[in-house]
Amino acid sequence: MEIWLNPACSKCRTAVTELDAAGAAYTVRRYLEEPPTVRDIDDVLTRLDMEPWHIARTADAKGLGVILPERTVDQRAAWIQLLADHPKLIQRPILTATDGTTVVGRDADSLAKVIAAG
Repeated sequence: MEIWLNPACSKCRTAVTELDAAGAAYTVRRYLEEPPTVRDIDDVLTRLDMEPWHIARTADAKGLGVILPERTVDQRAAWIQLLADHPKLIQRPILTATDGTTVVGRDADSLAKVIAAG
């Protein structure tokens, strides 16, 4: 299992605590230090069955001086590039189990789903 996290984030710390309590084996990707590529983000979005604006922290865009593209299929690539260029805009934590199950682990149900998948 892999978890994309920001150690300063309380939701990330909660996810790590839950993974540890479940005895789950996982690797940590500090995505602000090791930003995901466009391909990484596209792969995660495919597994999540989401569009890039669904995993974007849009409220943080203004503070980064970022202008958000329209939420349209035509702008999908621009959104993915934006997330790759500004990883602070990516929701966290994102967890991917070895079977490919992927969640944005901000709630107990999502965490339970990915832990069960291993």
